[in-house]
Amino acid sequence: MFSFQVEATDAHSEARLGRMVTPHGVVETPVFMPVGTAGTIKGVTPRDVEEAGVQMLLANTYHLRLRPGAEVVAKLGGLHRLMCWNRPILTDSGGFQVFSLAELNEIGDDGVVFKSHVDGSLVRLNPEIAIDIQQKLGADVVMAFDQCPPIPCPRQEVEAAVERTLRWALRCREAHRREDQWLFGIVQGGLHQDLRLHCAERLAEIGFDGYAIGGLSVGETHSEMVDILAAVTPRLPADRPRYLMGVGMPRDILEAVATGVDMFDCVLPTRNGRNAYAFTAAGHLRLRNACHALCDEPLEPGCDCYACRHFSRGYIRHLFLANEMLGPILASIHNLRFFQRFTGRIRDLIREGKMGTIRDEFPVCAAREP
Repeated sequence: MFSFQVEATDAHSEARLGRMVTPHGVVETPVFMPVGTAGTIKGVTPRDVEEAGVQMLLANTYHLRLRPGAEVVAKLGGLHRLMCWNRPILTDSGGFQVFSLAELNEIGDDGVVFKSHVDGSLVRLNPEIAIDIQQKLGADVVMAFDQCPPIPCPRQEVEAAVERTLRWALRCREAHRREDQWLFGIVQGGLHQDLRLHCAERLAEIGFDGYAIGGLSVGETHSEMVDILAAVTPRLPADRPRYLMGVGMPRDILEAVATGVDMFDCVLPTRNGRNAYAFTAAGHLRLRNACHALCDEPLEPGCDCYACRHFSRGYIRHLFLANEMLGPILASIHNLRFFQRFTGRIRDLIREGKMGTIRDEFPVCAAREP
């Protein structure tokens, strides 16, 4: 039902080409997963997402528990049927959202109590509840419940978060029952390499189907992120998928792939698309800028997405200025396709032994997030 195999590696880095088999299809890695937080990728249909070449997407336990509720999703046939998506799905445990978005009321080894942003009611989430919800949702890959400390954060607090994450990981492992799901553990430790390595080692001892690196892209510099990844990723079990959570800028993806990361997710393609920002191999486009007003070219010459095949840059700019919803839809469709083209090209170059040439084809890899 599940398997993961490394099919090729890069001669000059830790980059690897992989094949992950799930109950809902094969995923070629490195893979980028767009985020459908509440069971939908904002502004686009499942058909648009499929046509963009998306292999796998992400939904979120925190948001789906609040509405419509895990029991509702289960009664409606599970997340795949609910979303009309018959390809693989990964669900985040909700730990990041609890510790970064929610108004915490109580935190302890037994879990957390927080206020719902929907109606203000108190909600409890702990390892057993997070696993139960994800089993009801029915995703192919589910995540252990973890504590994600902010950056910066005093070392003592990071140490406590790591130890709690490890205790919770063991409880998640014991609570998980579905054989048609893979469970991933999450490495925490902030910017402390020794804490990260300790967490990774302990998680490997517990034993998971895959391993994620969490708590990055939360305020650290690009070089700090790369240093952590270079130290931690090669130490994760080589025969299991490795997943960097919440990271999506092209240059960050490329550097992470070079350390051996296989999986990525981020809201950037559609969030930025809704804000008139398009990704291209050459660089970023701010579509409200006047320089695009008379441009009859597509968003990216050579792109095969629906937006680029049919509409000009000038027209899409007009849609944003006129507050027409088609503008964000077209920019989101293009961005979704860009990330699939980008990671697809990385896979091709790893297979060909030419990954070092990727920056020649994608100068955007040098660009910072706006």
